[in-house]
Amino acid sequence: MTTKKKVTRIEGSEDFPKSTKTFVPTAEAKSKATNLRVIAGVLWFLAIAAQVGAIIMVLRPPVVMLWVIVLIVIDLILAITGGILWKKSNRLDPALEKNKFKFFMQSQLGMVIAVIAFLPLVVVILTSKNLDGKQKGILGAIAGVALLIAGVVGTDFNPPSVEQYTEEANRVEWLNGGVDNVYWTKSGKVYHLYNDCSYINTSRTDEIFEGTVAGAHEHKNITSLCNRCESRAIKERELNESEYVSTRETTETAPEE
Repeated sequence: MTTKKKVTRIEGSEDFPKSTKTFVPTAEAKSKATNLRVIAGVLWFLAIAAQVGAIIMVLRPPVVMLWVIVLIVIDLILAITGGILWKKSNRLDPALEKNKFKFFMQSQLGMVIAVIAFLPLVVVILTSKNLDGKQKGILGAIAGVALLIAGVVGTDFNPPSVEQYTEEANRVEWLNGGVDNVYWTKSGKVYHLYNDCSYINTSRTDEIFEGTVAGAHEHKNITSLCNRCESRAIKERELNESEYVSTRETTETAPEE
């Protein structure tokens, strides 16, 4: 039984690996991740430069609040964009969890940069002798909110890891006859083992995407397997195993001619 929906195979997923001991990103995925990280680094550099400009303006009277606010907004946009690109790069090329510090820094670098790009400015604003109480309140609040927004956006609340990708792929292969092959939709929150699963064959679904577990992470940031598909696969596996055992026992007990 197969779906009547359009099934689109994701580029780079033509050959599904038969076994996965440790997840290794493809050369294409690693290249994309590197490019995204370079762009994120450039944006973060510019964000910090915008902060330096704002600090200089606060330290040199008379302080033009409008320009300080403009620089804070520019800083925020650059920091947020860099954080989003960095998290996208980690979906393509995740870190190893066994190195806790490296894993934290790679996964949460967007949050760390947000602190670096705004906290010094907040401190300078609140301690500046060139601003009165009202100016400190306004600029401090704006910079503080920007710090909070950039920090939240830059934080990865569900950071991927090599171990996670490996475990998920191995689970799918075990359930799927040794093949790392799953399906998902644009609006879906889980990936599926069967393209005829009732959860993705609804009137709301126009297209079903096919690829590896890593592909589901990369294109949709999906990290969970459909419970219905998992139960179905386990039942089919148990049925096949019971049939195999039954056939073997029949063969072993059959009288010799």
